[in-house]
Amino acid sequence: MQNFEYYNPTRLIFGRGEIASLTRHIPEGVRVLVTFGGGSVKRNGVYDQVKAALAGIDHVEFWGIEANPKVETLRKCIEFGREQKAGFILAVGGGSVLDGSKLVACALTEGETRDAWDIVLSRRPARCIPYASVMTLPATGSEMNANSVISRLETKEKLAFVAPENPRFSILDPECCRSLGAAQVAASLADITAHVLEQYMTEPGQSRPMDRWAEGLLLTLVDIAPALRTPEPDYDVLADYMLTATLGLNDMICMGVNQDWATHAIGHEITALTGMAHGATLAIVFPALLRVLIDTKEAKLVQMGERVFDVHYGTNRERALETIVRLEAFFASLGLPTRLDEAGVGEDVEREIVRRFEERNWKLGEHKNITPAQIAAILASARPAKA
Repeated sequence: MQNFEYYNPTRLIFGRGEIASLTRHIPEGVRVLVTFGGGSVKRNGVYDQVKAALAGIDHVEFWGIEANPKVETLRKCIEFGREQKAGFILAVGGGSVLDGSKLVACALTEGETRDAWDIVLSRRPARCIPYASVMTLPATGSEMNANSVISRLETKEKLAFVAPENPRFSILDPECCRSLGAAQVAASLADITAHVLEQYMTEPGQSRPMDRWAEGLLLTLVDIAPALRTPEPDYDVLADYMLTATLGLNDMICMGVNQDWATHAIGHEITALTGMAHGATLAIVFPALLRVLIDTKEAKLVQMGERVFDVHYGTNRERALETIVRLEAFFASLGLPTRLDEAGVGEDVEREIVRRFEERNWKLGEHKNITPAQIAAILASARPAKA
């Protein structure tokens, strides 16, 4: 196990009815900028709960932060926040609203001459105003980390940056998940699964606690997925769903171990160029990446196959291949496409993705050795084999 330092200052406030506790956690004497998405919180009752909790607190509202938050929209939010002299941000919605709010929080410490996209390109901005969240869609884990991913329509790019601070607090009420549609749940489950795999699917033997913790989260996702796709999931299923999303990306399962994240880098490009939901891209790319990199991933695939997917027979290579089949079948069971053809993604998109990675000269994978040629092979593997 590698040396590491772990610190997570986010206060996690979890459970039914906890939105009412907002007042206790917002600092006094600041104007709160409350950020929202497209309006689903008005239909599911979350907005009314937030407004009731904020009674007596000086606050203003900004609406319209979309899925895969766009810097073009966030520039408007930043301008509004400056005009209103906001000193605290409360993001209400899914991970996209919170990701966008992280960029706004950083931009509000900068002068008007620095564009928001420059902050993204800096990768690790130095300052931000405090922010927090009320989460309504489990997926990104953004509620307990400093990570953010922002899109730019002008250039069809989607890039990540890390804010200098975590959310001060995040409120998670599993009841908020009841209004989610089947497509949202499917994409979010794929996203959570991929987060765990990016931290787990590297060399075996680095850390028994990390491996077992990650495998426990994967087993939970496989176990609860069918129940989540029923019309009325049990509260405890929703609670497991929401907490698994948070634990999957708050740095608690990657202490002292290598991480990959190549699948996310490739998936971001598919989303940027096509608009496909982030989780759906991961369901396509991850099995393809494992097929191409099976020589280096084989030992961990065998371990995951045995411990998560009940694969116990055959040679190591046969068990590794069967584990990939089981993972792909899990994504398909959620109703997601698992091949680029199924998603209507043309070969021109593949070529553009490879060109971008060649131009950026990025080093991907846990060993920073995944080349543009391998990325091309991964994308080719994400299509049905040609006759």
